[in-house]
Amino acid sequence: MAENGRSPAGLMRDARAVFEELTEKDIESVSAFTRDGDGWKLLVEVLELERVPDTTSLMATYCVRVDEQGGFLGYEQVRRYARGQIDA
Repeated sequence: MAENGRSPAGLMRDARAVFEELTEKDIESVSAFTRDGDGWKLLVEVLELERVPDTTSLMATYCVRVDEQGGFLGYEQVRRYARGQIDA
């Protein structure tokens, strides 16, 4: 449970919904969910540009921040990569 009584799953679900509404991009996965000062930080993976074959599709990682109560604070793109790319 988050300190305000909301479950982390509920905070994450609300943050995903707001991000998808604002950007009109679908989140494929949440790769991180951590405390960030007085709020929470999510790293979400988004399909930016679909290509064939799919391993060459362009993906992006966004950092999404919400406050302690789950209020949406903002987002920023932090990384772009090919879907088939493996971090070294």
